[in-house]
Amino acid sequence: MFELFTGLPHELQALAAGLFTYALTALGAAAVFLFKKVNKNILDAMLGFAGGVMTAASFFSLISPAVIMSESLGFSPWGTVTAGFLAGGLLLFAGDRIYDAIAKKKGENGMERHRSLMLLFSITLHNIPEGLAVGVAFGSLAYGIEGATVGAAVMLAVGIGIQNLPEGLAVSLPLLREGMTKRKAFFCGHISGAVEPVAAFLGAVLVMGIRVFLPFLLSFAAGAMIYVVVEEIIPESQKNERKEIMAVFTIAGFAVMTALDLAFS
Repeated sequence: MFELFTGLPHELQALAAGLFTYALTALGAAAVFLFKKVNKNILDAMLGFAGGVMTAASFFSLISPAVIMSESLGFSPWGTVTAGFLAGGLLLFAGDRIYDAIAKKKGENGMERHRSLMLLFSITLHNIPEGLAVGVAFGSLAYGIEGATVGAAVMLAVGIGIQNLPEGLAVSLPLLREGMTKRKAFFCGHISGAVEPVAAFLGAVLVMGIRVFLPFLLSFAAGAMIYVVVEEIIPESQKNERKEIMAVFTIAGFAVMTALDLAFS
């Protein structure tokens, strides 16, 4: 099976790897079907857990690789990463202000939908540069870029795929908490990862050009994700009466995501 995979063109290898990471996102999102009854305490805990997952992913999956990639490309790491991070956060801030004005006219339902869309957008945005990174890893094989091997590209895809398990969960469960049906929450959870195979294919096709922009894109996605965590996810979980327990779940989410990233990096 592995020989069949390695015999494919690099673009198709990247597409297959992207489909694998997407499938694990869908698997994580499918956890909503395990809940027969919506329990506020459980969902608040999962919301806190999601905040921890997203915070860890922002650093280990996005900022840290952006710093390393900036250095390898001869860019200023602090300038590139800082600019990207601020741009991502400011974009969501601007979108937040615009959406708030619209949501006030629609009442409480508009505000709930706002939170759902912000969460879905941030995770989806985070998955685009990850998909590009997978594509670049496989596309680099055709150019003989230093350090580019099939094994390294496969392990990158495996690592990103495994970390997508809790990310799919991080989208679907909070949406379930907002009142969505299980089917809709699952749909939004798995669709957040659908961009990865597309981005992986494009990354492999445009490897030399995309590689230059990846540090900025990675840090951009990190800024957007941290904005959502601070502005929406953690404050919402802390509304629970047992907020100290919710904080423990946030720590647990960070720890799980950190372990996954370090184990498969």
